[in-house]
Amino acid sequence: MTPTASELLLGNFLSMMEPPPPEAMGDFMQGKVAVTGMISLLAAQEAERGAEARLWENGAIRDLLAQGNAAVPAEAETDRDFSIAGLDRTNAILRRALIDLHIAVENAGDTALDHAILRFYVKSADMRRLDLPPLPAS
Repeated sequence: MTPTASELLLGNFLSMMEPPPPEAMGDFMQGKVAVTGMISLLAAQEAERGAEARLWENGAIRDLLAQGNAAVPAEAETDRDFSIAGLDRTNAILRRALIDLHIAVENAGDTALDHAILRFYVKSADMRRLDLPPLPAS
């Protein structure tokens, strides 16, 4: 499971609400704050770019399905719910159809469509990439 930005931020909140025991101060607390900060940074990136990436993916998958003369599942013909969870539900349906198409394309030896699908995977991964900050100088 990939947690959503809201689940990550809720986890951060719960983590910081409980005070540590006295023996856990110092390095442990410093590490806890650093990890919480890192999760917040990654969640902020996801909140900023997540919907755009999913909308692009859903449209690109529909285009690939059309190129392969494959049916778009009725429940995924359009994006109706623009929340991240709603876009993820549609994306999951479309990805299952894309996997079926990709299997058929590979079996048929359709190199052009196979390469188009592979380019989609690369662009999709790039759009969902989250960037870690540089490590502090020691």
